[in-house]
Amino acid sequence: MTTIVIIGGGPGGYEAALVAAQLGAEVTVVEQDGPGGACVLTDCVPSKTMIATSVRKQALLDGSSLGVNFTGGLDGDVGGIYVDLPLVNTRVKELAQAQSNDIGARLVAEGVKIIKGRGRLVDPQVVRVGDATVHADVVIVATGATPRVLPGAEPDGERVLTWRQLYDLDELPEHLIVVGSGVTGAEFAGAYRSLGSEVTLVSSRDRMMPNEDADAAEVLEEVYRRRGMNVMGRSRASSVKRTEDGVVVTLEDGRTAEGTHCLMTVGMVPNTSGIGLEECGVTLDRYGFIQVDKVSRTSAPGVYAAGDCTGVLMLASVAAMQGRIAVWHALGEAVQPLRLATVASTIFTDPEIAAVGVSQRQIEQGEVEANVIKLPLATNPRAKMQGFNDGFVKLFCRPHTGIILGGVVVAPRASELILALSIAVQHRLTVDQLAHSFAVYPSLAGSITEAARRLMMPVTSAVL
Repeated sequence: MTTIVIIGGGPGGYEAALVAAQLGAEVTVVEQDGPGGACVLTDCVPSKTMIATSVRKQALLDGSSLGVNFTGGLDGDVGGIYVDLPLVNTRVKELAQAQSNDIGARLVAEGVKIIKGRGRLVDPQVVRVGDATVHADVVIVATGATPRVLPGAEPDGERVLTWRQLYDLDELPEHLIVVGSGVTGAEFAGAYRSLGSEVTLVSSRDRMMPNEDADAAEVLEEVYRRRGMNVMGRSRASSVKRTEDGVVVTLEDGRTAEGTHCLMTVGMVPNTSGIGLEECGVTLDRYGFIQVDKVSRTSAPGVYAAGDCTGVLMLASVAAMQGRIAVWHALGEAVQPLRLATVASTIFTDPEIAAVGVSQRQIEQGEVEANVIKLPLATNPRAKMQGFNDGFVKLFCRPHTGIILGGVVVAPRASELILALSIAVQHRLTVDQLAHSFAVYPSLAGSITEAARRLMMPVTSAVL
């Protein structure tokens, strides 16, 4: 029987453990925080839970356009809509813990042994946890990553915060300054604005989310500004200092932004130091990320790695697939290498932004030849009924064969809508095949089949 030890119990770790147990391996997971790791306990699950509350409140605020109005309520609460932040945070923490418990119970039911502690590699096939030593035929490192800290802007857990510290606040920030306009910054900035905080978003680039689809970022920034957010472009923060009752963020050009709280969202650093990786022959890049190939192998024989510690698309879904691939390869099962071109991703803003496959940037730079269609969500009948005016469906296909190469959806629940395009990209479906599939009428998904029908026309490119 093959023995597998997994260091880290996040998506990369626990999904690998489940597959390994089902294939008959003897599996041990070493995790210091709890089943599910940081993803479940402090990052993805808590943030999306809190965002769900903010989206619900925003829907109430937008209800007047559908004839729903609110009156009365507590003093100072516009429209009588009140956010009980301690209750919100309690729900966030309880849900995260419940999810962790469910994962732990599933692992135990599958025969996986869980050791609480910090694992360290002392040999490619030996892991030490405290005073205990565990031997393995295969080791999978899935230790995740930690919020990056900027010198001069160190979090104190009270006024200057990482996203892992937000759920300990007793009151909604009166004015939250979010430093960093990538995915995490955009998500939290939008959520807290909808919850009722004044929000200033500090972006070092020309626009929000510079690495995402430009059309999608433009739509979101327009929505945020309309909701009253102050978006500061080309504004790199140099320091964050506490004042008597708040914070001052100093920018590199000398300008300042004052608020009651500051949220730092300036990237992640891998949890790879001090756990014996380089001493055992595991190669790290200059940022500390573990170097892996497309079947999750590291440079050390018998050692694999998965998840954020590898720096390969920091998504829970990618971590989970890396973990599964590692197990399949290690146990000699049939396996397909990780194909990043088929990865679907979502930014849980309001509206959501989801994408899969090639990007508009690749097409514009000549890396990929493709026909493009973009349909505004405002023309969709279901969107009209529900009062959704912001967003679009964008679809890319090969000019001659019509094979679908990718797409972008900006809409409520885009995270659900993207599945159709993800399946199309994964299985190389054509726009004809997608166009001949039934979509419910009326539905937001109808814009996807409509986009496919538009691309069936004999044109080289169509952008609406």
